[in-house]
Amino acid sequence: MSVEITLPDGSIKQFENEPTVLEVAQSIGPKLAKDTLGGLVGETLVDLRARLSNGSKLKIVTTKDPRALEVMRHSAAHVMAQAVQELWPQVKVTIGPVIDDGFYYDFESEKPFAPEDLEKIENKMREIIKRDSPVRREEWPADEAIATFRKMGEKFKVEIIEDLKAQGEKVVSVYHQGEWFDLCRGPHVQRLGQIGAVKILSLAGSYWRGDEKRERLQRIYATAFLTDTELKQYLADLEEAKKRDHRRLGKDLNLFVFHPFAPGSPFFTPNGAVIYNGLMNFMRDKYLEHDYQEVITPQIFDVELFHQSGHYANYRENMYFMRIDERDMACKPMNCPSHCLIFDSDRRSYRELPWRVADFGRLHRYERSGVMHGLSRVRSFSQDDAHIFCTMEQIQTEIEKFMKFLGEVYATLGMNQYHVYLSTRPEKRLGTDEIWDRAESALESALKKMSLPYTINPGDGAFYGPKLDIMFVDSIRRPWQLGTLQVDFNMPHAFHLKYIGEDNAEHEPVMLHRAILGSFERFISVYLEHTAGHLPLWLAPTQVRVLSVSDRHLDYCESLTRDLKSRGVRVHNDVRGEKLGAKIRDAQLMKVPLMLVIGDKEKETQTVSVRMASGGLTDAINKDQFYEMVLRDIQSRALHSSLAKMAKMPTK
Repeated sequence: MSVEITLPDGSIKQFENEPTVLEVAQSIGPKLAKDTLGGLVGETLVDLRARLSNGSKLKIVTTKDPRALEVMRHSAAHVMAQAVQELWPQVKVTIGPVIDDGFYYDFESEKPFAPEDLEKIENKMREIIKRDSPVRREEWPADEAIATFRKMGEKFKVEIIEDLKAQGEKVVSVYHQGEWFDLCRGPHVQRLGQIGAVKILSLAGSYWRGDEKRERLQRIYATAFLTDTELKQYLADLEEAKKRDHRRLGKDLNLFVFHPFAPGSPFFTPNGAVIYNGLMNFMRDKYLEHDYQEVITPQIFDVELFHQSGHYANYRENMYFMRIDERDMACKPMNCPSHCLIFDSDRRSYRELPWRVADFGRLHRYERSGVMHGLSRVRSFSQDDAHIFCTMEQIQTEIEKFMKFLGEVYATLGMNQYHVYLSTRPEKRLGTDEIWDRAESALESALKKMSLPYTINPGDGAFYGPKLDIMFVDSIRRPWQLGTLQVDFNMPHAFHLKYIGEDNAEHEPVMLHRAILGSFERFISVYLEHTAGHLPLWLAPTQVRVLSVSDRHLDYCESLTRDLKSRGVRVHNDVRGEKLGAKIRDAQLMKVPLMLVIGDKEKETQTVSVRMASGGLTDAINKDQFYEMVLRDIQSRALHSSLAKMAKMPTK
């Protein structure tokens, strides 16, 4: 009986025995076989040496495939481990997984690695890659593998295999490259010469299996790309990302601080509060346009609420608990249970649906200290959180309205590139498969109706329902998950929510959980890095700085400042006795969008000359015209100043 393998174009290849991915590639042609790095069977990335069963649907992964980097970096991690052991044979190896933008390997070494050692490792890696050794895969009985690695003194590998054996694994796979080999599931390249450009990035400490009571290890981070050009672009982006780091910008622009008395909970300074409140007020205005109603809900509840909602069973490791008046209480990690209580507080009719309710309430979630990172991962935060209670028939329309709303918000903020992911049921979840089938189908149908391209993200839904995740791509091509919409049949059922339908009978509503910006804290971190701190005029903490050329212009500068303040403009009059160049430089460092340069001509003619953060300059314009243009830009939340059309770039 022949074995049939289906290719992406629908054609079928037949083999006498179960072929490997590489054998399928060879049957198509030598060029394809040479470029093959692995295969996709369904959504699973498999090794090119993996045998395929009858009926498998295969997509061959070549050097041109997006998944090629994953295979190549996996092999590059092995090359790094080999390089370390060729340089220092006494060093013990542990694990070396692929991560976003690269890979790492953890080592146990009595001698701490120094910066110059990293350079030696990188040079040795390049030398090993040039050898172009073929990569061979062997399957060893678990006991034989334990004996081999124990004889080598590789105690970490022995522990891994013993754990696999305890889980029922009788055979383990080992990959050879030249004389060096490592325990691994794969996938790996055919030959080491298929690995492109490599770069060691950094060194950090770690513990074996993340346990602080276990062996202290040294972790070397690195990356690999198919070409030197791609690597150089990545390293340039990395340098740009360091300049844009929101923690650095937050300090330079005096936006927020942290204190050990409140770990993971940011303090927003007056400057930072302007941005925070500006975003919140923006969303409030949009809520009026899109028929949302705002509510305010408590922060602390009896734990029974979270038993009912499912959070205690599925989310308690991320919650804060306390004992008050002999009752077990908890800080809310999400607003949804309290919105269910409001919905249930009154008799509801189908005529009221969809009911869209928004909440900027403070939330608290426990994050381990090791994963907190500036504003992007905190323990205390607020969201542009809202829930939509609707009928089954209204789901598709509400999803369409959500995407339109999101598009308007992102366009205003200059966030025009984003991707949609459909995240399906996780392993740990509430509800029956039938309910999840309905919820996932509703989301997918809406996306198809809107002709929105999307990617399935299997297993990454919330515990109460599937979701759309909006992945924003910033100005230096980094993806960030911000907006989300989740379809929930489970929580309305858990709270016994009902509305009276047109048939005068009780029905259960569907609950849509949605956010567009997500947490304000995390959004601010992303937006600062996206804009490099150059915020649009309406969001800038200081919108205008007035700069006098000399003291004889101070009275006119003061008059301009009063006029702008009376119109609600955030203005700062720089009265310091510094030279004009120093004042301009300081304003630029603080990313002030507009600077008014005031000298003799401006004072005499009652005009202003405007210097923009972009470097553009305007000729002297009437001060009332300036006021009008600035107010129009602020009130319309313009992304770019209308003054830019009048500006010219300064000559060098």
